[in-house]
Amino acid sequence: ADSHDRSSHMWDMAERSGVQQSRFPKLEEARVPLLDDSHVAMSVNLDACIQCGLCVRACREVQVNDVIGMSGRGHSTYPTFDMADPMGASTCVACGECVQACPTGALMPATVVDEDQRGDSADYDSEVDSVCPFCGVGCQISLKVKDGKVKYVEGIDGPANEGRLCVKGRFGFDYIHHDHRLTKPLIRRDDAPAKGLNVDPANWQTHFREASWEEALDVAADGLKAIGGRGVAGFGSAKCTNEEAYLFQKLIRQGFGHNNVDHCTRLCHASSVAALMENVGSGAVTATFNEIENADVAIIIGANPVENHPVAATYFKQFTKRGGKLIVMDPRGVGLRRFASHMLQFRPGTDVSMLNAIMHVIVEEGLYDEQYIAAYTENWEAEKAHLADFAPEKMAEVCGIEADVLRDVARTFAGANAAMIFWGMGISQHIHGTDNSRCLISLALMTGQIGRPGAGLHPLRGQNNVQGASDAGLIPMFLPDYQSVTDDGVRSAFTEVWGSEDFSAEKGLTVTEIMDAVHDGDIRGMYVLGENPAMSDPDVEHARDALAKLDHLVVQDIFITETANYADVILPASAFAEKSGTVTNTNRQVQMGRPALAPPGEAREDWWIEVELAKRLGLGWTYESPADVFAEMKRNMRSLDNITWDRLERENAVTYPSLSETDPGQPIVFGDGFPRPEGRAKFTPAAIVAPDDVPDAEYPMILTTGRQLEHWHTGSMTRRATVLDGLEPEANCSLHPSTLRKLGVAPGEHVRLSTKRGMIEIMAREDRAVAPDMVFLPFAYVEAAANILTNPAVDPYGKIPEFKFSAVKVEAAGNRVAAE
Repeated sequence: ADSHDRSSHMWDMAERSGVQQSRFPKLEEARVPLLDDSHVAMSVNLDACIQCGLCVRACREVQVNDVIGMSGRGHSTYPTFDMADPMGASTCVACGECVQACPTGALMPATVVDEDQRGDSADYDSEVDSVCPFCGVGCQISLKVKDGKVKYVEGIDGPANEGRLCVKGRFGFDYIHHDHRLTKPLIRRDDAPAKGLNVDPANWQTHFREASWEEALDVAADGLKAIGGRGVAGFGSAKCTNEEAYLFQKLIRQGFGHNNVDHCTRLCHASSVAALMENVGSGAVTATFNEIENADVAIIIGANPVENHPVAATYFKQFTKRGGKLIVMDPRGVGLRRFASHMLQFRPGTDVSMLNAIMHVIVEEGLYDEQYIAAYTENWEAEKAHLADFAPEKMAEVCGIEADVLRDVARTFAGANAAMIFWGMGISQHIHGTDNSRCLISLALMTGQIGRPGAGLHPLRGQNNVQGASDAGLIPMFLPDYQSVTDDGVRSAFTEVWGSEDFSAEKGLTVTEIMDAVHDGDIRGMYVLGENPAMSDPDVEHARDALAKLDHLVVQDIFITETANYADVILPASAFAEKSGTVTNTNRQVQMGRPALAPPGEAREDWWIEVELAKRLGLGWTYESPADVFAEMKRNMRSLDNITWDRLERENAVTYPSLSETDPGQPIVFGDGFPRPEGRAKFTPAAIVAPDDVPDAEYPMILTTGRQLEHWHTGSMTRRATVLDGLEPEANCSLHPSTLRKLGVAPGEHVRLSTKRGMIEIMAREDRAVAPDMVFLPFAYVEAAANILTNPAVDPYGKIPEFKFSAVKVEAAGNRVAAE
C-alpha cells in the first residue's frame, strides 16, 4: 500500500525498521479503490489501507457505533461504511475515532489533505494540550496549529475521554477563525437604529463604531456606575474559566453590593442542584460517569447522551456490551434505546408518577436496603407512607408504561450489586424538576446505591464549565462552594479576603427574575459575559424586550451575538483555545486549559477585561494572571484543597475532593455519610404536579426542546464551524411519520409551530423516536428560535423554566391544516 500521510505511524515504523518497499504486489489499476471525499470532515483513500482493522475496532469497540466493517477477501479486503455507502451517505456520526486510529492516512481529516488526498499529519508549527470548549464531559484535546490557525484536533488521554472525541470536539474548532470574530471594542453609534435583532455581524458599522480599549472600558464602567447598586445585574458564563466565573460574581457582589448574578445553570440543572443540596447536602455528582465500568445496572432518564454527551455515551454503550443492563427512560426514543434492556418511553411530564410507582414496588416487595436506610438516611417512614398511593397498576394510566414493566424495572434496579442513575435536562427543565430529582435521589437512597464503586447519582452537565462556574459562586443564592449568601460568617470570610465591605445577605434574583425586574424598571443596567439570553431565555420575546429597555448594556463576547445586538458597549473577548485557566467538568475534574494561539486583533482574555472594568469601578484589583485568581479562590473553597495551579500545570487534571497532594481525586463521594446533619441524607416525598401549559383543543400537541449532536446551545459557535454547519445547516424539528401524514406534510417541507407565546416556521423531519403527539425542536437556530415558543413558568425551588413541556399547535406552513 502507498501511505497517504507522509508522517503516518506506518512510515515512521518502516523508516525505523529500514523497510523501503512493500512485499505485496501493487494493485492493478482497475482494482485501486476510488477516492471518497463525500464527507465534509474526513477523506477516505483506501489505496493507502493496509487492512489492519484498527478503524473497525475504533468504530465498533471504542465508540460502539458499528458503522465500519470489512468487505472482500484476502488481498482485496477493505473497510466499508454500512452497506458499502460513501462515508458521507452512511450513518457515520463523524466522531473521527477511525481517523485517529488509522496508521497510514487512508482516513484523514479533510483539513489536512490536498486535492490528491495526500497530507502530512506532522505539518504543524505547534501543538498545545487543552480542554474541549463544548459539553460538560471535558475531553482533553491536542490543538495542532499551522500559520496562526488551528489545523486539526486530536483527542488525548484525559480522565474523562481516554483519547476519544465527538464531532464537535474534533471538527468544530474553526469557529474561532470566523470572519465574524470581534477584534476591536465597539460602542453603539448615537445615530444607530432602535435596539433589536437588526445587526448584521458582517456589517456592524451601521450600529456601532470602533473604540480604543480605554474609551470602551470607561464608557462601560461609567454607565454601570451611573446606575449603580441594585439597578445593575450580571449574567456570567459557563463557557469561561473558573477564574473568570469567580471574578464575575465578585465584581457584581463587591462592586454593586448585592447578589443579582446568575448564569446558564439556571436554565439547565438548577432544580437538580436544589434537590441534591436539600437531600444530599452537595450539588456535585456523587460518582463520575466512568464509574459505570463497575456497575451492573444503570438508569438514564431525561437525557440523550448519544447526541448531548457523545463521549460519555461511549462508556454507556461499552457497559451494555459487557452485559450491563441499561434502563433508558425518556418521552423520546433516544439513541441509546438500541442498547437498552428496558426502554420506557413515558408520557411527557409524568416522571414523578412513573418513578414513585417503581419505588412503590421496591417498598411493597421489601427490596429496599434496610441497613443502609437505618445508617445513612432520615424521613424514611414518611417516604414509605407516601409511596403507598402509587401502585403501578394505577400509575400506568398516568405515565403510559405498563405495570408489569414498572415492576420489572423496580426489581432489576433493586437487585443490582451496583447501580447508577444518570439524568439530563429532561428531568430538570420542568416546573416539577426538583420533584423529579427528589425521586431519583430517593430511589438511590432506598436501594443503598450511593457511595460505592459503580453506584451513585450523576446529573450530566451541559456546558463545558457549568459545574465549575457554579462551584465558583456564579449563582444568586450561593457564594463559591455553595456557601449561602444569607450566612453572615460566610460573607465575612469572603469580604475579609476581598478587603471590602459587606454586601447583601439577601438571595439574589435569577436569570428570569432579572428580566422581569428590567420590565418593572428595577434593573436598568446589565453586564453580560459570554451569555446569550436573547436566545436562551424562555418566552424569548419577553427577554429581548427587556434587553431593549435597558439604559446601559455591556456585552463581552467573541461574536456579535443576538444579545450583543442590544448592547451599548461590546468588549471583544477570547475563545477557549486562546486563554489560560481551569474548568471543571461533569465528573468534578478540575482541568487546565491552555492557549494554542492569541486572540485576534485587539481581543483580550476575559479575566483581563473583568479586571480592567473592576479597576474603573473603583475595586482596586491587582491580579496579574489567572494563577493569582486561583490562589485567591483556594482561600475560601475547600473543594480545591490539595489542588494547586502548579499541580494542574503538571498533571492536567485533578478530581475534587483530593485528599492529598498526590491523590488524583475521589471519583466516588459520600461512602461514609453526607454533608448534612448527623451525616444523613434525606428522603423528600414528591407528589404529582401537572405541567403548567397543558394541551387543549387549540394547542393539542406537546412541544419539547433540546440539542442536536452537531449544534450546541444558542449556535453562536457551532453554526460558525465549517464542518458542523455543513452537517446540519438548516433549522429543523422532528415529528412522528403519522403526524406528518395527518398534516399532509412531506419530510423536508415546512410546518408552523404556535404556542400561547409565539409562532415559528421550520423544516420538518420524520422521526419515529418522537411520539405521535409530540414535536422535538432544537434550540440552536435564531431564524426559528425555539424559545419564542417556550413557557417561562418556573420550578418553585430551582427557579428553572419549563423548557421541556409546552402545549403547541402544528400546521402545514402552506395550508394551515392543524394536527389533532
